[in-house]
Formats: sequence, C-alpha cells, structure tokens
Amino acid sequence: MSDKKGMIKDASILLLITVVAGLILGFVYQITKEPIAAAEEKAAKAAYQEVFPDAAGFSDKLELAVPEGDSTWEQNYAGVDLDNALMATDAEGGCLGYVLTMTSHEGYGGDITFTMGIQNDGTLNGISLLSISETAGLGMKAGTVLVPQFAGKQVSQFTYTKTGSTMDSQIDAISGATITTNAVTTAVNAGLYIFETQLGGDR
Repeated sequence: MSDKKGMIKDASILLLITVVAGLILGFVYQITKEPIAAAEEKAAKAAYQEVFPDAAGFSDKLELAVPEGDSTWEQNYAGVDLDNALMATDAEGGCLGYVLTMTSHEGYGGDITFTMGIQNDGTLNGISLLSISETAGLGMKAGTVLVPQFAGKQVSQFTYTKTGSTMDSQIDAISGATITTNAVTTAVNAGLYIFETQLGGDR
C-alpha cells in the first residue's frame, strides 16, 4: 500500500513539475516572440536593401507561389520554396524589379534561405544569405565564395564548375562542398525561373 502511495506521490510531483515548466516556457515565449519577430524582420529588411540598394522602398508581399503542375519546376526545383516576393520601388513608387526570398531544402546541413534582387531587365543584383547551417570551413564558405559570384549577372540560369568559370553563367563551386554549391545555385535558378514565368520584366 505504501508503494502505491509513493508512486502516486511521485506521479503528482512529476505532473506539477511538468505543469510549472510548461507555464514558464509559455511565459518566456510570450515575452520573447515579439523581439525575435522584430529582429527577424529587421534582418530581412536589411537583406532586401542589400540585394536592391537603389530601391527607395518595397511593396507588400506579392501573391506568388511555386508553380503547381509545372514539369520544369517539378524536375528541377522540387527541393526549393518561394518564401516571399516583394516589388522594389523607386521614390515615386515605380517598379525597379523584385526581391525574392528562397529556401533550399537540399543543403548538406539543412535549409538554406536567402534573398535575391532582380532588376526588370533580368539582371541579378545579388543574393544575401539569411540562414545557413552547413559544415564549418566548407559549406559555410557560401557567404564569401558563392554570394559574390552572382552579383551583376544577367543570365537565365547558372551552372557551377569545379575547373574555373569562363562565362557569366558559371559559378565556381566551393571546394569540398558541392552539395552546398548545388543547393544555392539551384535555388537561385528557381528564383530566376519564377521571375521569368510570373513577373515578366523587360526582357
């Protein structure tokens, strides 16, 4: 009988601990969710400006989505999501181009998310990494090795090479991090495809 009472007492204590811990976590979440959201929004706005420095402002989110039933998308970009799309505007509200936020689910260490700015004529201003969790010393070099190579290029898609790029459409792969290189390049190409098929531009 005493063993049964002891088990009930232990279970009650565990239940109380669980409830208190849940209440504390909920309280902490309520306190921190707004600062976290504000910090994420600030980082995103900085990334928009980085990939479209000439923009005076950015529109509200455009109602775009990855193409459903599009064989080109399904064959080439199934591992990529379009998270956000904005219009980059001048001081008068005219359209200068677009900023897309893309996520690749094919990184070596997990998802890779970045923004990319595309002018109306299809010129890629560049990309800005928002989150990446690749291998230190290899895939984490994406910011210094890959990102600069996309800036100022006007091509319909990119390929990567391990032997040295010889044209604008080629990107030098990160040594020892082909998976990361492929993930980023494919996601950039997905963004360019969305631009060409859903946003048009001046081409």
